[in-house]
Amino acid sequence: MPALFRPASLYLLTSYLLISSLPFFPLLQGQPVEKPFHLLALGLVTWLGFWALLQRPRWFHYLLLPAFFAVPVEVYLRLYFGQGISTHHLGIMLETSPKEAMEFLGNKVWLLLLLVIGVTTWWWSLLRVAKAHSHWHWTHRSRWLVLLVIALSLLCWAYGEEIGVTPAPASSSVSAVSAVDNDTEASASAAASASSSGNASADILTQWWSSLKKHLPALPSWAKIPYDEETYIRTWPFGLVLRANDFWIERDYLAKLSEKSRAFRFQAHLDGNPETPQTIIMVIGESSRFDRWSLNGYERDTNPLLKQESNLVSFSDVVTAVSATRLSVPIIVSRKPAAQSLKAGFSEKSFLTAFKEAGFKTYWLSNQMSFGQFDTPTSVFAKEADVTQFLNLGGFTNSSNLDQVLLEPMANAMRDASPKKLIVLHTLGNHWNYSHRHPQSFDKWKPSLFGVVNPAYTDLKNKQALNNSYDNSILYTDWMLSEVIQKLKASSQITSLFYISDHGQTLYDGTCNLAFHGHNTQYEFHIPAFMWYSDAYQEHFPDKIVQLRLHQKARLSTENVFHSLLDMANIRYPDEKLEWSILSKQLKTHTRYVDSYGWTNYDNATLKGDCREVMDKKTPLVQEK
Repeated sequence: MPALFRPASLYLLTSYLLISSLPFFPLLQGQPVEKPFHLLALGLVTWLGFWALLQRPRWFHYLLLPAFFAVPVEVYLRLYFGQGISTHHLGIMLETSPKEAMEFLGNKVWLLLLLVIGVTTWWWSLLRVAKAHSHWHWTHRSRWLVLLVIALSLLCWAYGEEIGVTPAPASSSVSAVSAVDNDTEASASAAASASSSGNASADILTQWWSSLKKHLPALPSWAKIPYDEETYIRTWPFGLVLRANDFWIERDYLAKLSEKSRAFRFQAHLDGNPETPQTIIMVIGESSRFDRWSLNGYERDTNPLLKQESNLVSFSDVVTAVSATRLSVPIIVSRKPAAQSLKAGFSEKSFLTAFKEAGFKTYWLSNQMSFGQFDTPTSVFAKEADVTQFLNLGGFTNSSNLDQVLLEPMANAMRDASPKKLIVLHTLGNHWNYSHRHPQSFDKWKPSLFGVVNPAYTDLKNKQALNNSYDNSILYTDWMLSEVIQKLKASSQITSLFYISDHGQTLYDGTCNLAFHGHNTQYEFHIPAFMWYSDAYQEHFPDKIVQLRLHQKARLSTENVFHSLLDMANIRYPDEKLEWSILSKQLKTHTRYVDSYGWTNYDNATLKGDCREVMDKKTPLVQEK
């Protein structure tokens, strides 16, 4: 029997093939794989280059150990969440403490231990095969030819990236533009946002190279190397290196943003007895629009539970400055002015730090992402909390954990012995895909998109189903928020809750052919917000409740949240602005700017067409980025 076909050799080859085929796992689930042949070619070329460079499997097998440990994670995520390991998942794995991991895993920790033992055994048995069989050693001079071809290809690719490529002949095909998540339209790479300064010699070299590039010819289109990072990052096991690199870039960017506010202090203190037990819940919603809540007059009963709460005050006129999560959340959690929301970072910290200074133990429990091009700005503030947990194992557009995953960690936080607690719940709320935001029991209005794989969201034939699914997700949000309130009611502490959505959604309203967000419409700027308070809170702060109800119809924005939340807890600080607090008799109206063709004055604007585009009657302010 030829050496290559012996059981041990086949075992080695089959194992490497299995790991390399993980990007094609969706085929087993009846789902398509994007650019399959391109993916296969990139993986094969990398394997050849790897093998040719190191010659012997025993040398590169050591480097594959992290990939072997990542295999069970990849399979789990693809089975239950329809996606592979991402920058966010690496963040969870590398930044979760052993104690938090044990709490999260519970009785599944033994299964994890068995997996670790099994994977280690698998990797070690392959190492023994690689050491014992020399027929896999690539000593033939053909390896030099392979290395030369790969090196030349890399040089061509690098040349094309730096100098440019001659445009190919015009094609008649037209590419479609996705509109699923317009957060992507609103920003450039987070890593690119972090500026750096070089020394004089580096500047001279940069100028010299820029001058030289102008005289170099572009790479012919026929010589362009068919490589793209989005495809390569999906290869296994080599794409994991790029994913890890993305994680470290995001981590570095987060550190740079945090550095801007590292020494900042509010000098906040509690005006009251620090031993009086009190819990405040701050819920940050996602993609929820004001007029789809029956609490606010919607004809469908999307809030059957919240409407039963007599101690709940829903605000009728709250707007967000920007219809993108990564830009709107910083305005909600800090004193960052709306007109600065397009700028990266902020020199101050969030209300989490103010609460900590006043003696509160703080929690940030999130069903959103921790790392990624559009999530890191929020993570900067989340890291200020005493306890930070990111629980989203799926994503935004794919299946993910439902928001109820936050209930148990919240209950654990409430049982903490600390008398004063602030718990932030960052929900996935009503983010697309709407039918993935709730279980089947909430699929009330039909036809809906529940159970539909990859629905054609741009097809207006699905307009009714899309809207029904959105309303179903609001119905689930109602249940979720009611569950939080019931837990607060059951507590003997002074409790209260503040809810606000980061932005709304446009949903093919009337003759409007726009959907989702990023379109400058009133549907995206006008958001739901409310405060709930316990009887004990009302007894303790009767004057605040009087003001709260008086201001129910006041003109408010996300800029009011920071000041109102601190006032809710009776936290004071030297430069406080009670004129921005919903619970203060000093509340005053302020100019509400929204990101619509510049900074538009929302209260001095007209609403254009069925899309209700917000158009300033005067000239909008110029935006600084």
